[in-house]
Amino acid sequence: MAILSFRKHSLRTRDDQRTPASELTLRQSIYPLCLVTILFFLWGFSYGLLDTLNKHFQNTLHISKARSSGLQAAYFGAYPLASLGHANWILRHFGYKAVFIWGLCLYGLGSLIAWPCLVHRSFGGFCAAIFVIGNGLGSLETAANPYLAVCGPPRYSEIRINLAQAFNAVGTVIAPVLGSYVFFKEVGDNADAIKNVQWVYLAIACFVFLLAVVFYFSTIPEITDADMMFQAQATHVGVAEEPFRKQYRLFHAAFAQFCYTGAQIAIASYFINYAVDTRDNTSSATGAIYLAVAQGCFAVGRFSGSFFMHYVKPRWVFLAYLSCVIIFNSAATTQRQNTGIAMLSLTLFFESVCFPTILALGIRGIGRHTKRGSGWIVAGVSGGAAVPPILGAAADAKVKGTGTAMVVPVCFMVAAWSYAVAVNFVPAYRDPADKTGAATIGIENANRDSEISDSGEEADKRVGTGAKIAV
Repeated sequence: MAILSFRKHSLRTRDDQRTPASELTLRQSIYPLCLVTILFFLWGFSYGLLDTLNKHFQNTLHISKARSSGLQAAYFGAYPLASLGHANWILRHFGYKAVFIWGLCLYGLGSLIAWPCLVHRSFGGFCAAIFVIGNGLGSLETAANPYLAVCGPPRYSEIRINLAQAFNAVGTVIAPVLGSYVFFKEVGDNADAIKNVQWVYLAIACFVFLLAVVFYFSTIPEITDADMMFQAQATHVGVAEEPFRKQYRLFHAAFAQFCYTGAQIAIASYFINYAVDTRDNTSSATGAIYLAVAQGCFAVGRFSGSFFMHYVKPRWVFLAYLSCVIIFNSAATTQRQNTGIAMLSLTLFFESVCFPTILALGIRGIGRHTKRGSGWIVAGVSGGAAVPPILGAAADAKVKGTGTAMVVPVCFMVAAWSYAVAVNFVPAYRDPADKTGAATIGIENANRDSEISDSGEEADKRVGTGAKIAV
């Protein structure tokens, strides 16, 4: 199969027809997965840059912590509009590739809008640009997360999505490093620092428009509803036959995603504030360095989680990691100085696997409802618009109150923990996940193809030997 094709392309895919994509092997899924993984890095970089800008907008424009959370509200508030609205409609009526291209174009448009807003130091205008970017990234997440989960053998869905999300974490590390050593090192918190960021958004716009062209000409498999129904039937997961309104596991996963993502975004958004408020003689630039280290822990956690999932069921890894998140986040609310920053960094380490694993487990076994259902779970990212303002208001209520205010994300993490407990101990949750995880789709046929190839080579050798004897 050609990787790139310059013939006329159709972006519409029929969802009622089963395709070979329902039984993709690991080898067949490598190229599309690598291409989609680039998207994870892009929105990781965008998200990390947003966390860095949050604190510098407070200092440069002299706005409160609560008002600066408008960046997160604009960014993550756009997600349900995309995942339940325009992006989900395009996904169900056209397919994954169309959504990838649509999301990249919106991302590029928002980056171009951000350029003049940064030059003129317009916080409201930049929030509007971030809203457009959020729609683009929300569109990409609506398609990319479920695509990674279903593109390839179902047994490895959590491992695939966690590995790809690890590159998302790499992007979140690079962004604060750039903030500390490139944008804000020489100019501190003055207006020139904000203007420096304009060139990053211009470069992002150019790159994502180019990437949209690459996606258009790339030959990537489209996974249809019929393909997902086949997988659900092959693994004997009966819940796939239920109507959408009765997919209770899915709705619980969406609730958990809302609570977890809201808490995660709140912690990252105010990490620099936490470092400045709880550690003596710490500047915003130094706080950004600590944030980069914490995001590095987050990236390492993604890779470690993927490793453990090779040997332990993903649902157990998820429960262990989320439990540790609650423990270390709680400790960060009471500790100060380097100890507090260490506790919050460990919180980010254990957060790593939660988002992708909630999504992968939530859509397991729902068959023809996969595209629609993934939109609901991705919509849970809107928690990032709700929780940071609560944490910001709690931090503003007291001088240097960010440390104590970290109790807010603890409460939301406990609510998300209810899903981790259910998927491990409630049979109605656990059995569909385990049946899909034990599937041999994409593995048996890969072995069969390998055996056919080997037997063909042996036959060729015998024919060659016979020809020599005849001569």
